[in-house]
Amino acid sequence: MSAITAPFRRIAAYYDDPEYFSQILKIALPITLQNFVFSALNMASVVMIGQKGEVAVAAVGLAGQVFFLLNLVLFGLGSGTAIFTAQLWGKGDLENIRKVLGLSLRLSLGTALFFFILSQFFPEQVLGIYTTDAQVIAVGASYLRVFSWTFFFFAITFGYVFILRSTGNVRLPVIVSVISLVINAFFTYGLVFGAFGLPEIGVNGAAIAIIIARGVECVILVFATYADKTSPAAATWEELRFFDWGFTWKIMKPVLPVAFNEIFWSLGITTYNIIYARMGTAAIAAFNIFGTLDNLAFIFFIGLGNATAILVGNKIGAGDEEAAQRYAGRSIGLAMSTGVLVGVLVLLLRNPVLSLYNVSPEVLGYAYKIMTIAALALWLRASNMIIIIGTLRSGGDTIYSLVLDGFVIWLVGVPLAALGAFFFMLPIQWVYLLVLSEELTKFILGLMRYFSRKWINNLTQSV
Repeated sequence: MSAITAPFRRIAAYYDDPEYFSQILKIALPITLQNFVFSALNMASVVMIGQKGEVAVAAVGLAGQVFFLLNLVLFGLGSGTAIFTAQLWGKGDLENIRKVLGLSLRLSLGTALFFFILSQFFPEQVLGIYTTDAQVIAVGASYLRVFSWTFFFFAITFGYVFILRSTGNVRLPVIVSVISLVINAFFTYGLVFGAFGLPEIGVNGAAIAIIIARGVECVILVFATYADKTSPAAATWEELRFFDWGFTWKIMKPVLPVAFNEIFWSLGITTYNIIYARMGTAAIAAFNIFGTLDNLAFIFFIGLGNATAILVGNKIGAGDEEAAQRYAGRSIGLAMSTGVLVGVLVLLLRNPVLSLYNVSPEVLGYAYKIMTIAALALWLRASNMIIIIGTLRSGGDTIYSLVLDGFVIWLVGVPLAALGAFFFMLPIQWVYLLVLSEELTKFILGLMRYFSRKWINNLTQSV
């Protein structure tokens, strides 16, 4: 009996650390709440747009791919600089934190400008990469031209949010996001359907609603940050405009692999979506519907990944590498076990969620099967998020992360998905199963790297 129970006792002893759970939940829960509200209201927006038919769903979903790419590049820049700010906060270096913020804002706004130009002047060409459906392209291009005005608000917000999170202030971004998302839901309903005395604009009404919400979010966040004079993010104009080539290179050396990681990974995801879209409008509409529930299912792991990155970075910056190793390991195990439970919940919610959409039985059938496969593999994707975002990146191991996350998708996932879709002519759910081979590869290689301890690097010494 003792031999049977021994592994369980070791696991219980490994997780017997109230300080870990106290710190991880203090950061993870507010971020999870923020992402839950965002995903829930985003799902509500998709459902509202879905009442206009599957062309509207496909058009807005494909237009959203441009924002998806922007979001991931900004996430790469933000999470890359957050590696420094988390470790610098552990060391207590406020001056360099604010210099990093200034650099992050310049990079983010430059990226937003690039995507804005694409969306304003070449929307048809961009959407034509994904689909040949002229009606979907026309609706999506009109939506994208309006929607792209949010990019600048989003870039500024992103820069401040990452600094606030990595220095322990997760409450302010959550409060501001909840306010913004409620405003977004109100105006989306009003402008799409002509409610609350607002004009009925249709699909473009959803884009206008996002502009209003993102603008309010940006203004409130910046105002509240500077209202607190002690905030690490309350940088002066001189600190924000500080520029030195030596300092910039020291920051960018580990940040660039993260940015390239997100670019290569996002282009891989974009290629997946091109493959799905080329399989037909029903296939891409089904995948967009699946994405709304998938975002809800994944919110806790986004919070856990960000919280792990902050705490592990703080521990490395403070010189406590043993605690960093333990915290990362506990979070990986927590993601695996919780991923199984959330996967079961997704299986139970498939039918209620799908009943909300006014689309064809073919689209619903595809979405149901994709959700089933995704639910069974949720633990795998959740674990990879903690390994890559929460562990390797926070330890400054950004080149290995680039190989693991940015290259494996092209070496494994994309070739198998293309073969399944265009050579073997498989249904979309089996193509998605082939895509998940990428996740299994990353999981095996990522765990090997974690146990090697080669991922732990104290970056504060470089600045």
